[in-house]
This record gives sequence, structure tokens and C-alpha cells, in this order.
Amino acid sequence: MRKRSSADEEVTAFVRARYGPLLRTAYLLCGDRGRAEDLVQATLAKTVVAWPRLQRSENVDHYVRRILINTFVSWRRRRSWWEQPLGRLIEGPAPDEYAAVDQRDWLRRALDALPARQRAAVVLRFYEDLSEQDAARVLGCSVGTVKSLSSRGLQTLRRQWVEPGAAAENEVRYA
Repeated sequence: MRKRSSADEEVTAFVRARYGPLLRTAYLLCGDRGRAEDLVQATLAKTVVAWPRLQRSENVDHYVRRILINTFVSWRRRRSWWEQPLGRLIEGPAPDEYAAVDQRDWLRRALDALPARQRAAVVLRFYEDLSEQDAARVLGCSVGTVKSLSSRGLQTLRRQWVEPGAAAENEVRYA
């Protein structure tokens, strides 16, 4: 049996500490738990490969977030990512006691409709609560680009929120 090195223990501790927050961020990006788990696994695999280099760095979280965002954006560019049903079956009006669930579902669907970089900017700025400078570092762009991406993303979300029919356009109703 091989004795674990201190680097193995550090990586294990890092993964245990950051898996939950990374999964939540990945879920907001992907909108699907299975895809989010795959995204986090791919991110952590890349992190483990780069770990010897990262040990000398002070900002491992920044690097890991950047890997997460870059992997998400590159996955979204693949054709298979876009294979999604055109509508959903609705059997009747949702009861009011599920309004919070409906709002979360609406937000997830609305985020899913945004382009990948806009979605990443909105999630980093308003869910992860990163400053514009930190989000720019994670996204690998300028602060002005983060402002522009966030602004356009929020504008789209607001437009969908105000226009209740906008989200329901693609729904198929069966009686």
C-alpha cells in the first residue's frame, strides 16, 4: 500500500472544502445537476493535474473558478450541448404553494437561455458576489467586458421577467 504524500492530502482537503460551492456554481451555469457534476469533475481533474504548480500560487480558488468557467464555455460550444427538447408538457396550472420552486425553475431556464459568457458573468457577479475586477480575472477579459456582459444578461433577464409570455412561448400545452 502506497503512503499518501502531503500533496495528495492537500488536494483531497481542497476538493472536500470546495466541491459543494463549485457544484452550486456549476449548477447555475448548466441548469442540470448531472451536467454540473460532470463539469465539476472535469474542473477538479484539471486542477489535480496542475496542483504542483498551484501550490506555489496564493489564489487557487481563482484558478479553479477560471477552469470551471472556461470548461463550461467550451462545452457550450459543442453541438451536443444544444440538443434540448423544444417544449415541455404542462398538464395544468401550478399550485401557489410551489411559487418559490416555479421562480427558481424560471430563473434556471432564463439563465439557460443566455449565451455562455453572459451567463457566466451574471453568475459570477450576482451569485458568487465577485467584484467586477475578480470576475474579469476569472473570465479572462477586461472589466468593461464584464460590465457589458452583465448588463446585457440582466437586461435579457428583466425583459423575460416583465413579459410573462416570453418564457412560455416554447411551452406546449396538452389538455
